[in-house]
Amino acid sequence: MSRTDAAQGTPRPDTGGLLDLTEQVAVVTGASQGIGSAVARRLAAAGASVVVHYRGNRGGAQATVASIEAAGGRAMAVRAELSDPNEVRTLMISATARWGLLNIVVNAAGMFPTKALTALERWEWDAMFTSNVTSVLHCTQESVGPMREAGGGAIVNIASIAALSPALRHSHYNSSKSAVVMLTRSSAQELGPLGIRVNSVSPGLINRPNLEHDWPDGVARWRAKAPLRRVGEPLDVADACLFLVSPGSRWITGHNLVVDGGMLCAPIH
Repeated sequence: MSRTDAAQGTPRPDTGGLLDLTEQVAVVTGASQGIGSAVARRLAAAGASVVVHYRGNRGGAQATVASIEAAGGRAMAVRAELSDPNEVRTLMISATARWGLLNIVVNAAGMFPTKALTALERWEWDAMFTSNVTSVLHCTQESVGPMREAGGGAIVNIASIAALSPALRHSHYNSSKSAVVMLTRSSAQELGPLGIRVNSVSPGLINRPNLEHDWPDGVARWRAKAPLRRVGEPLDVADACLFLVSPGSRWITGHNLVVDGGMLCAPIH
């Protein structure tokens, strides 16, 4: 239905349902803490039933579920090793077994170690790509079947501005997140005809416990340079994910949404 603008006497579209995820079912990986937990809670607040994935932090996953349920939402915690496609398949099946379908996947799991390029060992490179890229591949592949049965769906992959502007001592991380962006675009191209949209979000510096204590100089430099003069919060990223899986973004796919407080447009001189 539409509303009427009293001043103009013209109908206005009803925008109330643009972020409504009622009757949708989502899987959020890496949802025991940080960005993943914030995404799970935000999607649940919008009406989705949420599978809270974790690998090792069972307590964090249970806390995320408890927070969602306390707010009146529906969630359950499921453990899976995302490097194993069989466990990923079980993760996706857990959603359909509990709630009958799967509409949304947000790939937030990953790792963020740092090391100088010349000291980087092959196993560290491989571990980074397994955690940050192979996990996204497996989750995308295993979600296609359930999403086709549901009539379509939306996938969001958490990348990073490091994919677009490399940082020192992050060569393996920079490279893995660049791969996530291109995997997103490739997936969007192939899965679009199936009614599945695929986008990515590239956060800038996101607050976490002890961040300012651990990296006071870096946080100060970020605040001084970023146009919005603050570091991000997990909910800043969660809100971007909510938009990209919602009806409000129904004609958006293959896009990388930068959420960085304007850092990438800050002056270089």
